[in-house]
Amino acid sequence: MSEYKKIEDGKAEISVTVEGEKWEKAKKKAFDKILKNLQIKGFRKGQVPANLAHKFINDSEVFAEAASGIANETFEEVLKEHEVELIDRASLDYNEINADGVKMTFTCPIKPDVKLGDYKSLKYEEEESKVEDDEVEEEIKRTLERKADLELKEDGEVENGDTVVLDFEGFKDGVAFEGGKGDNYDLVIGSNSFIPGFEDQLVGMKAEEEKEINVTFPENYHVDELKGAPVIFKVKIHEIKKKVLPALDDEFVKELQIENVNTVEEYKNHLKEQKLNAKKAQAENSATEALLDKLSEMCEVNIPQVMIDSEVETMFNEQAQRLMYQGISMEQYQKIIGQNSEEMKKILEPMATRRVKTSLCLKAVSDAEKVEVSDEEVDEHYGKLADSYKMEKEEIKKYIPEKDIKEELKLTKTIELLKKQ
Repeated sequence: MSEYKKIEDGKAEISVTVEGEKWEKAKKKAFDKILKNLQIKGFRKGQVPANLAHKFINDSEVFAEAASGIANETFEEVLKEHEVELIDRASLDYNEINADGVKMTFTCPIKPDVKLGDYKSLKYEEEESKVEDDEVEEEIKRTLERKADLELKEDGEVENGDTVVLDFEGFKDGVAFEGGKGDNYDLVIGSNSFIPGFEDQLVGMKAEEEKEINVTFPENYHVDELKGAPVIFKVKIHEIKKKVLPALDDEFVKELQIENVNTVEEYKNHLKEQKLNAKKAQAENSATEALLDKLSEMCEVNIPQVMIDSEVETMFNEQAQRLMYQGISMEQYQKIIGQNSEEMKKILEPMATRRVKTSLCLKAVSDAEKVEVSDEEVDEHYGKLADSYKMEKEEIKKYIPEKDIKEELKLTKTIELLKKQ
């Protein structure tokens, strides 16, 4: 038997009484556990007969052990019974323990109440998306650049856009520094791959020419001893290569192997449609974010710090995961940006607060509008995830609980509801 009640914003109590057969089983289990560790003169540990052990084991000890043993099991049951979602660890108080049963109270930190504003007055406003011809031409130009061949310049000087093959070595105060040397290095002039001023000073040089280049490392450079340091690079150009762009014709388009695109005109239309879809997606995303910001602004809620801290941890771990995919460890990244974990998390806190508040407000709208998600919709979403990750549906279910899928779909439906009202 249990009773649920809110005692304040973000906190609830569940009072439970365990008695009868369940309590008798708990006491028996507790007695057996104590008996197993009992040691008295004349008997080995755990070998004391039960009828004799009763003289050495008092009832209050058994009751306390029984209550402790049954608490976790009972807690899980009442959380399901009252559909309580914890946001932090609950606390437990034993109100009464005796031969007949145990009365206990769980104090549960729960999601805070949200005071909804006039969310029905919200307007979804998406900017019109369009693509100009010059945007298409720019994209074509970039593609031609990527597909360009490099042709050796027999004579002539280095120009912006050329690729040079060079040797270089850097010196600080006349001493070569670590990581400042390269042989037969391919460098695209204008790519800004090197520190500011380096590539500019190569312009005008000829093949086999040598030169000393004076540059200063940026103040935020990731190597401490080189931050803001003036240095000299000794360079030698071996080869100069210029880009030769392919002709934009039907043959070039066919080589791109784009489905149902075989002519220049079809290619331009394809690019225009592709860019338009990207702009529409961006416009929709921006309009949705603006809508959610307005919803968040009109709602009132006291967010517990534990929820913000949890979201910060999630965001921090997501960032670490993205860096890992790029082949960079969090430690390496922190050295580059000059921040430790605590400093990074402090920066994430405002965004985490916004995410938590938006989620709470959407959940409140979802409850107010009685948004539901069917089993068929959940199963369909599992199917999409399985296709996306190239896994079996049942395998996906092991990693993502159904309640998480339902919650995600509920919030998605709520957003769509707000957009269409």
